[in-house]
Amino acid sequence: MKHVSKRISKPLALFAGAAILIAGAATRMLQAAEWRATVGAESPDRGSQALAFLPNEIWIQAGDSIRWSFPTYERHTLTFLKPGQTRPPGFGPIFGVPVGCPGITPDGSSFEGSSCVTTGVLQDPSAPTYSVYFPAAGNFKFVCLLHADMTGVVHVLNFSETLPYDQNFYDRQAQSARAALLADASRLQGQGPLGEGRPHSGDVAAGIGAIVTTTGAGSQTASLMRFVQGTTVVQVGDTVEWTSLDPSINHTVTFGTEPADPRQPSTNVLLTSDGARQAVIGSSSDSANSGFLSPAPQDRPNLAQSSPGITRFRVTFTAPGTFNYICAVHDQLGMKGTVIVH
Repeated sequence: MKHVSKRISKPLALFAGAAILIAGAATRMLQAAEWRATVGAESPDRGSQALAFLPNEIWIQAGDSIRWSFPTYERHTLTFLKPGQTRPPGFGPIFGVPVGCPGITPDGSSFEGSSCVTTGVLQDPSAPTYSVYFPAAGNFKFVCLLHADMTGVVHVLNFSETLPYDQNFYDRQAQSARAALLADASRLQGQGPLGEGRPHSGDVAAGIGAIVTTTGAGSQTASLMRFVQGTTVVQVGDTVEWTSLDPSINHTVTFGTEPADPRQPSTNVLLTSDGARQAVIGSSSDSANSGFLSPAPQDRPNLAQSSPGITRFRVTFTAPGTFNYICAVHDQLGMKGTVIVH
């Protein structure tokens, strides 16, 4: 009996191999997950803000994506920069128009470290969500371009590696961090420019914050977006001093007409010898804008020493009346105040 050998032609073998690869890819696509996370949280009155990615550390597998929601009225971005890329400012020559990294990338963009990915500035709970796809393994930091101490990390594992946590774990972790940060922000209400012992009634805290680290991935900030002692009563000729006590957030003190770009002080605001800004107001129709009251960036080894930030603004009132003011950056959160001059 003659033995008949069975041979598979080379084209057929190549086809079979390709079919296996395609089937494997299809299986991976079916198994790819879309994870959920949020950007920021706030109290019902919007005064207490959790400036945090929730969660800010997450493990996924290559081929997965994460969809972030933006449930606050505070402005945020979700940004992945390239390794070693200099962090750009939040806004360009026109306030309200984001710089990007550069530019803004569309929902569903892919990130593996070779080019940056960023949302625009999002601040409305009804705003669309934003998803990022991760095609390759790696450890990728993400930031908010508007809040310096708001960072996180995505760990992308190979598909063969086991994930340490599931979505339920991240949901619980996010809820716990949200509650803790908002509680921390609310407790800041009792603090003032020099703690509870304010030197006189003319001292106002222009926002208070605390940087918190709850994971090994990065920092989060609990921030009270309020003028503490927001209604201040003084006499004609008195000077009121506002001090920003937030370690990473910019605020303004703005009387009268709100400028299109509040970052710089108005022309009637002068710099004092001790590094504060000062203005004189003699009518409730007068306008004055402090410009950004900004904390100094923290010094780091091998970088130039930073200058002190301008965190104080003083106004001398030369006539009686009721003078209303806002933070031009956070008035949509209810950050407003009044000076009553007798």
